Amino acid sequence: MAEAATERDTTGRRAMALFAPYRGRLVLIALAILTTSALGVITPFLTQRVFDDALFVAGGPRLGLLTTLVGAMIGIAVVSAAIGIGQTYLTTVLGNEVMRSLRDRLFAHLQRMHLGFFTSTRTGSIQSRLDNDVGGVQSVVTDTASSILGNVVTVVASVIAMLALSWELSLVAFVLLPVFVVLQVRVGRVRRRIAASTQSSLSDMSAITQETLSVSGVLLAKVFGRQEHEIARYRDENERQTTLQVRQTMSGQSFFAVVTGFFALIPAVVYLVAGLLAANGDAGLSAGTLVAFTTLQTRLLFPIVNLLRVSLDVQTSLALFRRIFEYLDLVPQLRESPTARPLTTAQARGEVEFRDVWFRYPGEEGDRTDAAPWALEDLSLRIAPGRLAAIVGPSGAGKTTLSSLVPRLYDTDAGAVLLDGVDVRELTLASLPDLVGMVTQESYLFHASIAENLRYAAPDATDARLRAAARAANIAEHIESLPDGYDTMVGERGYRLSGGEKQRVAIARVILSDPKVLVLDEATSALDTTSERLVQQALESVMAGRTTIAIAHRLSTILSADVIFAMDRGRVVEHGTHDELLARDGLYAQLYAEQFGGGAVEARCADGVRFADGKVLAQREARGPDAA
Repeated sequence: MAEAATERDTTGRRAMALFAPYRGRLVLIALAILTTSALGVITPFLTQRVFDDALFVAGGPRLGLLTTLVGAMIGIAVVSAAIGIGQTYLTTVLGNEVMRSLRDRLFAHLQRMHLGFFTSTRTGSIQSRLDNDVGGVQSVVTDTASSILGNVVTVVASVIAMLALSWELSLVAFVLLPVFVVLQVRVGRVRRRIAASTQSSLSDMSAITQETLSVSGVLLAKVFGRQEHEIARYRDENERQTTLQVRQTMSGQSFFAVVTGFFALIPAVVYLVAGLLAANGDAGLSAGTLVAFTTLQTRLLFPIVNLLRVSLDVQTSLALFRRIFEYLDLVPQLRESPTARPLTTAQARGEVEFRDVWFRYPGEEGDRTDAAPWALEDLSLRIAPGRLAAIVGPSGAGKTTLSSLVPRLYDTDAGAVLLDGVDVRELTLASLPDLVGMVTQESYLFHASIAENLRYAAPDATDARLRAAARAANIAEHIESLPDGYDTMVGERGYRLSGGEKQRVAIARVILSDPKVLVLDEATSALDTTSERLVQQALESVMAGRTTIAIAHRLSTILSADVIFAMDRGRVVEHGTHDELLARDGLYAQLYAEQFGGGAVEARCADGVRFADGKVLAQREARGPDAA
C-alpha cells in the first residue's frame, strides 16, 4: 500500500510538472477563477438584501433599492459569463499545448530508442500509448486544473458564507461530507484498476488492427484462410473493451446518485431545522437569511460533486500517466558521447574495422541479461577503403548483426567498430547516416509518391537529381512509363511495385544520400533471376568508389569480391578471395558445394551477375552439354 501511494505521488508530481512551462497562463486562469468565484458568493447576499431590505419591508417594496440590487445581480452574471469565456479559452489552449508537448516528447523519445525495443514490442502497443493513453488524459489535463481550483474556491467561499449566515444550519448541511470523502477514495481505487485494464485492452485492439489490417497481415490471412479467426479475435477483444468501458462509466454512479440525492434533500431538512429554531425563539433566521442559505447550499452541490468526480478522473488518469511515463523512463541504449564529433563524407575514406567485438541483443527495455546468447564473439576484421567485402555463413552466423553495428543501430558490449580509425560511438549520431547507407532485403517504402520516397534521403533534392538517381538505379525507364511518373503513389509498404522495383527505388534513395560506406544486407536474395540482374546492375552505380559490405546468401553474387569473410556462430572462421577459400576446403568451400553441388558456378549460374573490384561483371558463358 505504501509503495502504491508513493508511486501515485510520484506520478502525480510528474504530471503536475508538465504545467511548469505555462506558469503565466496558470496565474491568469487562477485570477479568472478567483474573480468568478468571489462574484458568485456575493449573489446570495444580494438575494438576502432583496428579501429583507427591498421587498418585504414596512410600507411596501423599496423600488429604488430593489432596482439597484437587481442591476448588481445582472451585472455580476454578465461579468462572470464574460470571464468564463476567457477562462475556457485559456484552459483549452493550455491543456492542448500540454498534450501536444507530451506527444512530441513521447514520439521523440521513441524515435531515439534502440532497434531492439521495436523488434520486441508490437507496433500496435506503441501506437496505443501514443494515441489512446495520451488522448485518454487530454480531457482531464484540459479541464482538471481549472476545475479543481474553481470548485475549491467556490466551496471554501460558500462554506464561509453559510457559516456566517447560520452555523446551526451549516452543521446540518455538512454532517455527511466526511463519509462521502471516504467513499470517494474507495471508488477511485476501483476506477483506477478498471482504467488500467481498459487501456491495456485498447492496446491489444490497436495491435490486432495494425497487424491484421496491414497489407502483409491481410495477405497472410487470405493465403491461409484465417479471416474468420482474425474476425473472432478482434470481436473477443472488442467485447472485452466494451465491458470494461461500461464498468468504467458505471463505477461510482451509485455513489454520485447518493451524494446528489443527499444534497437535494438538504433544503427540506434546512426548512425543518429553521422552523424548529424559530419555534424556540431564534429570531436570527429571517426569510432573506433562509433563502440566501439555501441558495448557497444549492450552489455548493455542483462544486462538491464536481470535485468528487474530478478526483476520480484524476485517479483514473494517473493510471494512464503511469503507462506514458513507463515509456518515457525507458533509457535509449544509443546515446551520444559529450565529446562526439561529426565526420563528413568529404573527410571520410571509408575504412571499416571490427576490433575484438562482443555483442548480444538487448531485451525489450534495453537490458542485456547473462542468459542471452552472444550474437558476435571476439570478432575482428578490417575492410580497406573502396573495397568490396562479402560476409557469408550459415543462417544465424551473425551476418546481419555485423551489418547492423556499422551504422550503429546497436552498440557493442565489448570491443569497438571503427570508421577511419574512429570509434562510431565517438561520432555524432546525425553524421552516421551520411556516412553509412544500407540496402536491406526488404526495402520499406512509405505510402507516398515515388518522389517523396526518394526525397526521404535528401529532402532538398531537385527533380534532376531524382531522375539521375533513378537512372543510376536502373528504374527511371519504368517510373517514366507510369501514368503519374514520379508522382505515382506506391501504396502501403510499396506493394504497388514489384520486389525488384522496390529494391531499385531503395537503391536510388541510397544513391541520393551518397554514403561513403554501403551495406548490402542480402539485397537480392528474395528476387527472381531477371529482377536480381537489374538490381545488381543498379548496384554498380552505388558501389563505385565506396567501401561495400555485402551480406550474401547467394554466393554467385560475391564470387569476385576483394575479400570474403566466412562467419559461423558469431565468429570469423576464415577470410580470403573466392579461389583462396575454395583451396582451403573450409566453411566457405562447404557452403559453395551445398549451393552448386561442386560443379562450376558458371555452369549453374549462366547469365548471372557477380561483383568484382566494385564493378558488376555479366557472366554469359554458354552452358556445357552436361550442365544441369
